[in-house]
Amino acid sequence: MKLWGGRFQEETDERMDDFHSSIRFDRRLYREDIAGSIAHATMLGECGIISPEEAQAICKGLEEIRAEIEAGKVKFDLAAEDIHMNIEKLLTQRLGDPGRKLHTARSRNDQVAVDLRLYLKREIRALQGQLTELQAALVGQGERNRDVIMPGYTHLQRAQPVLFAHHMLAYFEMLQRDYQRLADCYQRTDVMPLGSGALAGTTFPIDRERVAQLLGFSQVAQNSLDAVSDRDFAVEFLSAASLIMVHLSRLGEELVLWSSQEFGFVELADSFSTGSSIMPQKKNPDVAELVRGKTGRVVGDLVGMLTVLKGLPLAYNKDLQEDKESVFDAVDTLHGCLEIMTPMLSTVKVRAEATRSAAGGFSLATDLADFLAKRGLPFRQAHEVIGKLVYHCLENHQQLEELTEEDLASFSPLFGKEALALLSPEASVSLRNHVGGTAPEQVDKQLARAKAVLSRRQEMRSGKANK
Repeated sequence: MKLWGGRFQEETDERMDDFHSSIRFDRRLYREDIAGSIAHATMLGECGIISPEEAQAICKGLEEIRAEIEAGKVKFDLAAEDIHMNIEKLLTQRLGDPGRKLHTARSRNDQVAVDLRLYLKREIRALQGQLTELQAALVGQGERNRDVIMPGYTHLQRAQPVLFAHHMLAYFEMLQRDYQRLADCYQRTDVMPLGSGALAGTTFPIDRERVAQLLGFSQVAQNSLDAVSDRDFAVEFLSAASLIMVHLSRLGEELVLWSSQEFGFVELADSFSTGSSIMPQKKNPDVAELVRGKTGRVVGDLVGMLTVLKGLPLAYNKDLQEDKESVFDAVDTLHGCLEIMTPMLSTVKVRAEATRSAAGGFSLATDLADFLAKRGLPFRQAHEVIGKLVYHCLENHQQLEELTEEDLASFSPLFGKEALALLSPEASVSLRNHVGGTAPEQVDKQLARAKAVLSRRQEMRSGKANK
């Protein structure tokens, strides 16, 4: 007999049990489910809804069940449907009537909501830790290659020289926003739904604030209908996770390009590369490619969740059972990608000669246009002059660095020999000496700022760990 089977006269079909059950995937919520039940039982005892002895027995039984699950001694029952009813069934078998009293003033609807929120709170903090490690790897690459110059690109065409460290710090900024988005998501996940019952609350004199305190929630859900049906926090997490994966994918794509013979900017470590089953010379950037590919999974998880929610009336509907697999898949994928990207990136070797060689040439054209504009020529006219100069060089198989003072003067009398000093990547980057620019002085400041961010974050995490 099902725990909910009092009004039913027939046993559920085995096919229904299999289709209806979620224990295959929601079993991973056992820690959160037991924590929520212990807090709920404690509150029931303190409020006199059950006796203190019953509450104590329930909490002790739940702790024993948790230890047995972690020891691999528990075989979950498909017929018990989900992790909530599996644990309640185990508790009832162990305690009898006290176990049957655990579900007083509670529904599976608010129970699953609190489980998922507890799970995501824990995973968000873990993912923030991994983001911090990847940001540190980006800073490390920037510091080791602080003087390396490379071409910056637009439209995948060489545009202007930048420092390699500047390029790494662009990804630091992306991940910084990702970290902040997770922190913001955490605030809206940190809302305690228990006590909402199935949808309308409960007739028992419960203390929801006490349960929130026991579970470490900062606030209590203010509307019982919303509390059991809300999955905004999960959508928000999947959105943040999708953006993180997009940023990892962009970095992965650049590593794929840079490690090719056509670019030759970096070499990936053998320990994070693979070979070909037929071509002996191959060294493939599989880590970067897999991260790029797995991005689609997480984006799909987000779209799937939004599609589940789009037509649901209030309050709880069984459709919401589909939330967990999307969240679990995104969490697992993101953990895996961050875990492998950090050491892979840390071992990348930059080929400074190749990047420096590619950074010159026509990438310096904008500096010549700026030179003319600083001497009074309207920028659009300066742009046209340098465009004609570039065309001349292309026709005569010349690079800008090969031009003489006389060559420049033939295109504009505003040019003088001081313009020749502009014709190097080093000069180009040094001129961009403003906040956010790629000049060495500014990049040093950016590196220092990034290290300070990581240091403060580490201090905060250490402080919380010591409490």
